[in-house]
Amino acid sequence: MSVAHSRLRYGITTAVAWSLAILVFFPIFWMMITSFKTEEQAYQLSVIFQPTLQSFREVFARSDYLSFAGNSIAISLGVTLLSLLLAIPAAYSMAFFPGPRTQKILLWMMSTKMMPSVGVLLPVYLLWKNSGLLDTVSGLIIIYTLINLPIAVWMAFTYFCEVPKEILEAARIDGANTWQEIFHLLLPMSLPGLASTGLLLLILSWNEAFWSINLSSSHAAPLTVFIASYSSPEGLFWAKLSAASLLAVAPIMVLGWLAQKQLVRGLTFGAVK
Repeated sequence: MSVAHSRLRYGITTAVAWSLAILVFFPIFWMMITSFKTEEQAYQLSVIFQPTLQSFREVFARSDYLSFAGNSIAISLGVTLLSLLLAIPAAYSMAFFPGPRTQKILLWMMSTKMMPSVGVLLPVYLLWKNSGLLDTVSGLIIIYTLINLPIAVWMAFTYFCEVPKEILEAARIDGANTWQEIFHLLLPMSLPGLASTGLLLLILSWNEAFWSINLSSSHAAPLTVFIASYSSPEGLFWAKLSAASLLAVAPIMVLGWLAQKQLVRGLTFGAVK
């Protein structure tokens, strides 16, 4: 392959990659600049304007942002911890003591993610109402854990399969019990993968909107409900809606940016031997 051909191929690949990156980032960029506009300016397709904090002041005056943010943090951390506590023993059992139906169980678990959430909204709503879980942080943690648990089990199972079984067998011969194997050998060896699983669960829980809007109203409402509150029958106020959206997504975007190396490392854990 000639040098000119290689440079041309590299240039085309770079141009396509940048085009896709700009296409993905553009909605976020437009939301950011719209949040610093007035409502009149928000309807103008222009990137040149006089920035203002008016929309942010109105958002803080109208809503208790810290309360919504606190609920999002509590729910996301609770879901992440509970999902990992349930997923790690399940993945351990499936990875090191597989049965004839292990693969079918894994496929069934993932198939539940394909079911539309609206299909089970009514029975879940009635169950939560009768159980006193409606509009509670614990109620949202439970439902978020149920919908994210298949992903946690699948990812943990994949990482555990990369750990040599001989190491655990040697520990078992030395007298280690199941929990000692998990805590002293398995978890340290698969820590990058489990860390990426935790980050993914945190992001999914933070961004979940369907269940939070339908199962909470005021006391346990997270930031997704905070955003939805700026969509009213009177119309959409784009500047205030953009300001609220930026306040909601900024924390998780900053976390994702700071943890991107760990996330990539964990998602590629075991891919190269």
